[in-house]
Amino acid sequence: MKDATTGKQRSRLASKASSAEDWPDRLCRVLKRFGVSLMAYVPDAGHARTIELLSSDPDIICNVLTTEEEGVAVAAGAWLGGLRSVLLVQSSGVGNCINMLSLPVIARLPLLMLVTMRGEWEEFNPWQVPMGLAVEASLKSIGIIVMRADTADDLIDTAASACAMAFEADQQIAVLISQRILGKKTW
Repeated sequence: MKDATTGKQRSRLASKASSAEDWPDRLCRVLKRFGVSLMAYVPDAGHARTIELLSSDPDIICNVLTTEEEGVAVAAGAWLGGLRSVLLVQSSGVGNCINMLSLPVIARLPLLMLVTMRGEWEEFNPWQVPMGLAVEASLKSIGIIVMRADTADDLIDTAASACAMAFEADQQIAVLISQRILGKKTW
């Protein structure tokens, strides 16, 4: 049977697959464009490529955290020291941050969090589901602006918007990166 897709359709499909695969590269370019020079993170498979890219950049200071809430304080200190930062966490770590998030909210310090989601699309681990369901409401209840990206292209546009709001309007922003973008996690 002959393939019914046209050359144009194949090109569009290839482009879409490419954008889904290279989103960490494009995300890092957005962060650099907005002057992010410090990354704080707890190691996470969903952020692995972004961590690898930013860690290999000589202009980025990397801070490996023992707990996610430390990253909120690191981001506040970075801003007070004249640096723009990004905090990379997984949705399960957001619960650890809730009390500490009062610091940037009350002090009106910019905060940019990129949160890889668990407990949703094709989740296999029941322990991830409760916090995955609670992340958005928890962040909003403490005063964090929540933006969500469900596709790789959405993520790049959303990250640029979040950077502008955080660093130019002194807002506290969490970008939720859908598990659909990350793909099914396997062990």
